[in-house]
Order: sequence, then structure tokens, then C-alpha cells
Amino acid sequence: MKVVTLTINPALDKSAKVAEMTPFDKLECSDITYHPGGGGINISRVLHRLSIESHCVFPYGGKTGEHLKDLLVDQQVNVFATPISIWTRENFAVFEVKTGLQYRFGMPTASFSEAEMENVEKLINEQVATNDIFVISGSLPKGLPTDYYSKIIKSLKAKDVKVIVDTSGPVFNEVLKNELFLIKPNQKELARLAGKDSLNKEEQEAFAMQLVTNKTAQYVVVSLGKDGAFMAHKNGVEYVTAPVISVKSTIGAGDSMVAGLIYAITQNESPKNILRWGVACGVSATLSEGSDLAHKENIEKVLKLL
Repeated sequence: MKVVTLTINPALDKSAKVAEMTPFDKLECSDITYHPGGGGINISRVLHRLSIESHCVFPYGGKTGEHLKDLLVDQQVNVFATPISIWTRENFAVFEVKTGLQYRFGMPTASFSEAEMENVEKLINEQVATNDIFVISGSLPKGLPTDYYSKIIKSLKAKDVKVIVDTSGPVFNEVLKNELFLIKPNQKELARLAGKDSLNKEEQEAFAMQLVTNKTAQYVVVSLGKDGAFMAHKNGVEYVTAPVISVKSTIGAGDSMVAGLIYAITQNESPKNILRWGVACGVSATLSEGSDLAHKENIEKVLKLL
């Protein structure tokens, strides 16, 4: 069993520090860093730090795409990338030293051609084998059909793959028409799935259990932000509370959480420990600056607090 991640909307993540954010002034930036970004890519990066090698699948284009790919190779992530005609987007994050606040700027991606979409699908089918874990994480570029992820999942059905999905919006609703292994909505996303603006604790648990009962997913992990997460599975509901820490960055915290869940799944851990690893990795990502994600030494420290 291996792990294959898909990032259909990757990004070259650039981060910097400024003394203070002031309008109209030319702001002097320092500590410029570049990291490869996007849901599945971030998951593969954290898994590598936990000694789990994954196959990282994504489309890339232009000089930004080449830079992203080179950074992943430097980090010894197993890259399986297919070229496309449009440039890979570049996201930007600024840390304001005076306030300790972070400002994040996400750039859109234009749609790419049907032939390029088919190349991605072909690459996935080449990499995913029977009983593998296949991870879909992140948004779709604008213009791609909302059932694109669902189409890929259906093409893998005969391989009995454990499909893990972390996305949102209409794309997420479409994906939930398949039987999945694990999903990771946050509280707002869970409420939207239930057709409500918000859910109280009991309603959250009941609806998450309903998703398990009706075989939408075997595991429903709901992120509670700074409070941790809960998981619904066939034997009930588990909670793990996150420790109180000083947050440096929230970029990739959700992706790091998914990586922790996957790590524990590959180690045949109990549902409670799967959730502990997820929360530990998510919290650890917030201890790193910019888009540097969770590091093993921080994960081990946080695990001792859970």
C-alpha cells in the first residue's frame, strides 16, 4: 500500500516579513522564502518528514511551475508531474512584525485544456494501484468541471482505493456522491453540508455520524480550529483538544493535519490515535513560519501535550 496525493491547483508560495503594514507606502520586505504549495503537495511534504514516501501528482506550467517542481525535488519528495500550458500560480503571505498578524493573498488559476486534464487522469491511473491511499486535496482551478474529482474517483473504483478528500464548496458536494474513506470538513463546511448556517455540538456529532452511517465516508474528521478536532466513525465519536500555543502561521495547518491522519492510518493506529496524530501535525504547522508546515521535532513535542 502506498500513498498518492493529487494537487490539481498547485501554487508557488512566497512569504515575507514587513515591520508594519501601511497603505500606499512602499513596504520593505525581508526574510523572503519560497515553498511548494497546494493541498496534496503540502501533505506529501509532511509525510516525507514522517518517513512516509508518497507519489506527489500535480500539473505545472511556466517558470513558477519549474521552480515549484525543483523545490520539491530538493526536499526529496517523489514528484510525478505533467506539464500544462498555463503558468503555475504564485501565492503571497506577509507577516507584520509589529502586530504578529499574517496577511495571505491567494491568486486564481485559469482553466487548462481538456487534453491536459486527461493527461492528469492518465498519470493518476498509472500511479494508483489496488488498496493504495489516494488523497485529493485543495481547490479546482476556475473553469474545470465540478465533477472532475468525482470522475477520477469513479475511474479508480475497481482498484478498491482508500480515497481521502479535503476540499470545499460545490466540488465537495459532488465528491460526496462517492463512497469515501475519510473526509475533513471544518465546522462551517459541515454545517453547509447539513443545509444550515451553524450546528451546535450535538448537531455536529449527529450529522457527522449520519455521514458515516450512510457510507459517505468511513471516517469524518471535523476541524475545530484552535480547539482541536473530532472524528466520527462506526464506533462513535472521538475528541482531541489542541494545546494553547503561540501561532506563527496558519498556512498549511489543515494539510498538515491530513498528513498526520494518513501517517497514523498507515501505522494501523486506533481511531483515537489517528485523530491525535492529525491534531498534532496541524498544531505543529502553526509553529513554523510562512508555509514551512509541520516538522517532526515539533510534532513529537505536541503529541506529548495531547
